[in-house]
Amino acid sequence: MKKYIILTFFGLFIFSTALFSQPFEWYTQGDFEPQYRVEFVIENSLDIDRENTPVTIKRENFPLPDVHEMWVTVVDPLLTPRPAPTSDTLAIQGGHHIREETHGRMIHHQMDDLNKDGVWDELFFQMDLKAKEKRTIHIYIGYNGRGWNPHRTHANIGSYCRHVVPFWESEDIGWKLWFANTVDVFGKRKPLLMSQRLYMDNLDGYGVAFIDEDFGTDIMSVSTSFGGGGIGLFEFEDQPGKVSRPRFTPAQEALAMNASFNAGQISDTRYAYDVVVNGPVRSMIRIKAMNWDTGNGNYEYEQYYTAYTGQSYSTSKVVFTQFLPKQKGVLMGAGVRQKPGEDDFVQEGGMLITSGPEVIRDPTFEGDEEDREEVIVPFVGQGLVVKDKYEPEYQFVSEHLGNHTYRITPDSNNSYEFMILAGWAEGAVYNTIESFNEYVRKSALEFNHPVIPHFIKKEEKP
Repeated sequence: MKKYIILTFFGLFIFSTALFSQPFEWYTQGDFEPQYRVEFVIENSLDIDRENTPVTIKRENFPLPDVHEMWVTVVDPLLTPRPAPTSDTLAIQGGHHIREETHGRMIHHQMDDLNKDGVWDELFFQMDLKAKEKRTIHIYIGYNGRGWNPHRTHANIGSYCRHVVPFWESEDIGWKLWFANTVDVFGKRKPLLMSQRLYMDNLDGYGVAFIDEDFGTDIMSVSTSFGGGGIGLFEFEDQPGKVSRPRFTPAQEALAMNASFNAGQISDTRYAYDVVVNGPVRSMIRIKAMNWDTGNGNYEYEQYYTAYTGQSYSTSKVVFTQFLPKQKGVLMGAGVRQKPGEDDFVQEGGMLITSGPEVIRDPTFEGDEEDREEVIVPFVGQGLVVKDKYEPEYQFVSEHLGNHTYRITPDSNNSYEFMILAGWAEGAVYNTIESFNEYVRKSALEFNHPVIPHFIKKEEKP
């Protein structure tokens, strides 16, 4: 009866029966003894080791697209199985805690519905790979109700100091959009998630250290700059250093608005935000920018920012859904603020790094805000990587406090991708110029050469 129910559930999905000896034993977890599995090989094409590297298997490349997430268990057969939990652990965690494993280890993963149509689009997880390694993973099919997944990333939208602000973070670096579409950066002193405290308690990004010094502090002064990451348009071929940005428009200038924010939501650029994914392994927010009139064209776009477990970077994908320039030759762009005290600048192809001491408001000061003193953090680093396939062309933009940017040629869908990275002297990782630069270079290489998942076969347990 059990086998009949399973086969009926899978419908026309026919598994190949394994009539030969298997190179990998079949995984079990407590009384979970699955009868079906799908084998993929994850290929690292680079001659470097990769840690916490993202792996994405799209639904159209998965042999069983119609499957509930509780029927999917991702297992690395080469990892050490978990031992049986103690009775004390089970008393706290209850029946859904992972039981004793054999023949591999379950990998925390997520099945993400990116377009919100109720059907998963991507199976996502992260893993370590040696240089040039081709590593087998198994995806077991069968109901498995166990597996608390501790979140190591977070994303949400808060009402933060009276306006809507998206937050997304990994355990070492966090990002938020105080300025609508220009990224603020905060660094943690120890690996943890804390943005929920910022927006739920409405805590000052500098004063949050009073709650817990491990929370860290804001490490980016944005003002009118590109901050920790922002986009724009290069509309004037005869003025290569002039860039149009969504929150600096003729409508704003006509009303003499504060340069930090847009004018009215009807007369000027407006924004809407969504949480697309909130952990446990990656977290993603979406920006929709509408009614952007530069005076030389009308534009709308969607932008996705994603944080990843164990990484100090966030990737971004931009898709222009309306692109109506009034002249030819308009190029898209992305940039970051030049560090005010920049003493190290690296630019190699589509990768750049700006680092130096950063003046921040003293997070340990007690007293009135207007009397808060400033302190100098000896090293704060910011990186930007645009994928090579978008033919990035470096461009310094002197206006708006000085910015390192790239002119970008998008793909046929008016889309492009870039990565922002950050590190600071008081962080747990990448806290020196040397270690941060090495991390940015390595991440740029991996960003341009994502791992390749190869479907191998489907199996039924013999």
